[in-house]
Amino acid sequence: MRIESYSFGVMKIDGAEYRSDLIIFPDKIRSDWWRKQGHSLAIEDLDDVLDFKPEVLVVGKGASGLLEIPPSTKKLLQQAGIEVIAENTGQAWGLFNEQIEKGRKVAGAFHLTC
Repeated sequence: MRIESYSFGVMKIDGAEYRSDLIIFPDKIRSDWWRKQGHSLAIEDLDDVLDFKPEVLVVGKGASGLLEIPPSTKKLLQQAGIEVIAENTGQAWGLFNEQIEKGRKVAGAFHLTC
């Protein structure tokens, strides 16, 4: 999977446009991703990611960075051996592609608006 572009509310991946928050894996995209609490990332929101066991999770926190990652979520991801890279989505999508190019096992969780 390679992210081709991002603009507020729209992400283009391998030629297809997505207009809702999503989680990206090397072989699939979960485009119906909703969180337990809108702008807070709970560990329960990442069950698919935990099952996949990536080396790194890239989190796109939205165009202006409103998605928060509580310390408890970061700690549980780190305890699972998952490195977390979190930036505004406008920066995070490029970091996701960089991790793939480095050959790392990566997942991405992207908030596409705010």
